[in-house]
Amino acid sequence: MDLLRPPDVSYRVWKVWMRNRDVFLKTVKVNFVLPFLEPILYLLAMGFGLGIYVGEVDGMPYAAFIAPALVGISMMNASFFECTYASFVRMYYQKTFDAIISTPLSLDEVILGEIVWGSTKSLINTSIMLPILLALQLIKLPDSLLLIPFSLLAGLVFSSMAMCFTAIAPTIDSFNYPIFLFITPMFLFSGTFFPLSALPDPMQLASQIFFPLTHVVLISRGLAAGGLGAQSLISLAWLISVGAVLTILSINLMRRRLLA
Repeated sequence: MDLLRPPDVSYRVWKVWMRNRDVFLKTVKVNFVLPFLEPILYLLAMGFGLGIYVGEVDGMPYAAFIAPALVGISMMNASFFECTYASFVRMYYQKTFDAIISTPLSLDEVILGEIVWGSTKSLINTSIMLPILLALQLIKLPDSLLLIPFSLLAGLVFSSMAMCFTAIAPTIDSFNYPIFLFITPMFLFSGTFFPLSALPDPMQLASQIFFPLTHVVLISRGLAAGGLGAQSLISLAWLISVGAVLTILSINLMRRRLLA
């Protein structure tokens, strides 16, 4: 199938990554604020505020229960929004893609470079959040440090998923559909703010099959607590497999759009 054709890429992918990095560094102060304040606000309002009434969940204080989920949510938001709104602006309004492919870089390399940069945004947000959660003693060392490399994998999944939506979105306003119909349900029903076991069995199954955030939260919570179980390894295999398929699919969908 054309949509699963292996991409034609080389080391030049990093040229796209470096271009996006340079633009990011020019506005780094603004980009630093959200991932720094977001966990503090959520933890104050829900972890410590609502947590007074909730008490413990799965044998841990509520703040410690939601802290790794907030890291997973940040991975999702950073990579998904980078490869939807930001990539669409570069593609459609700024014509950055057109400019890059006039150089020796191929279209496949441009798209993969965008996806890799989206994964990097996931890593950046995670790296900003971890010191805050460590200072509040909500995650444990040294296993929680593995959240940093893990954020690249999680970011790859959400970035490639986002690029699939970018490939079929007719206008920038069209991103409202995947956000409200997919991202928001993931935010609420992926074991983020209450255990997945609280959901009816069909919803639990659907969450595990269709929601990458469910697996990201499960692994993040295991690393934050100091160890991974068998279910975490299954989730890791799920993310690797789905991430590989979505990456290839997104590149081919974008090629189809841009060369049509």
